[in-house]
Amino acid sequence: MTDTGVHRIEGALRRGADRVGKATPPDRDRAVDALRAAAVLGVVLGHWLVTALVSDGRALRTASPLQHMPWLTPVSWLFQTLAVFFLVGGHVATRGHTSARARGIPYHQWLTGRLSRLFKPVAAVLSLWTVVALALLLSGAEFGTVRTLVKLALSPLWFLVVFAALTAATPLLARLNPLWPLAVVLHVDVLRFGLGGPSWLGWVNVAAGWMVPYTLGAAWTRGELERPRAGWVLLAGGAAATVGLVTLAGYPASMVGVPGEGVSNLDPPTLAVVTFGLAQCGLALLLRERLRRAMRRPVAWAAVALVNLSAMTVFLWHQTALMATTATGLLAGRLPGLHTRPDDLGWVGARLLWLPVFALALAVCWAAFRTFERGGGPDRASRVVRSHRPSGRGTAAKARHV
Repeated sequence: MTDTGVHRIEGALRRGADRVGKATPPDRDRAVDALRAAAVLGVVLGHWLVTALVSDGRALRTASPLQHMPWLTPVSWLFQTLAVFFLVGGHVATRGHTSARARGIPYHQWLTGRLSRLFKPVAAVLSLWTVVALALLLSGAEFGTVRTLVKLALSPLWFLVVFAALTAATPLLARLNPLWPLAVVLHVDVLRFGLGGPSWLGWVNVAAGWMVPYTLGAAWTRGELERPRAGWVLLAGGAAATVGLVTLAGYPASMVGVPGEGVSNLDPPTLAVVTFGLAQCGLALLLRERLRRAMRRPVAWAAVALVNLSAMTVFLWHQTALMATTATGLLAGRLPGLHTRPDDLGWVGARLLWLPVFALALAVCWAAFRTFERGGGPDRASRVVRSHRPSGRGTAAKARHV
């Protein structure tokens, strides 16, 4: 490509970014969108880095480099960002519900609008994978392989179920102190690990564990987390508690599940992943001002706006993109970093080289299925740049970002 062509592309990108910036109300809190985009992309990259599909004859099975190379555990600290997503979700939902009440919009109408944006993209995922699973079984594929693929493809749905339940409970959670669900998680873990209680008790933490950052988001809306001190307390306290739980109480160091480990911090959530999430939320709160300044740059804000417009599409289809690349690659044989055991540095290097291919496959999925999330209509396409203002201490939160 000639220099003239490159300059034309750069010019077109900058003009598009400028249009997005001009369409954004000046009082919009862009840090909220930046945190949401970072949380979604963190989960995507984390899955792409620690999820391996190993080819074993005609079958595919899941594996993880964390199982063979424990020194990679810090990867799970960087890319397990669900707590930040629930923090932002709680903040946006409570502000949206407050705004809806002020405008006389009934609860059921507000909730229907929010849940429809969550679950419309799900219909496309379920439809496609129903067809794919049936086609694979009818073509003679091993049941174990089909089960592995379907489980990976649909694994993001558990998050939506929990998020939807918390969203529906927003009027009840709007003023709940985060210490209450944190206490539930603590007591559940004491019963499970300290007193030999039944393992099924851990599933109580699926709701209570993610309720902690969600109610922190509500506290943010109430203006209780505006001072830097709140962020530092959460960061330092959460980090110290997590270190203590891992080093003294025997919790796993990885913040995601690792095949072969007896206990997973994430499935179901443990006290360690919840305290780790508190530290993440504290860091997110401390970064708000820097993110607001960074989002004044047109190109950076346009990129964040684009991710937010398609956040659910990206989240729901990123595992499909990984599997589509893996299945296509099998036509060329067992490729390093794609079908081989994740047990050495060679696999890590090869996997890093596959990331742009995964991104390209995800872009194809995005182009094919993004309309399910946007739902059509000009209003839907522009909702990412509607006004929502930074909440101040002692002021009522007001938003149209619902």
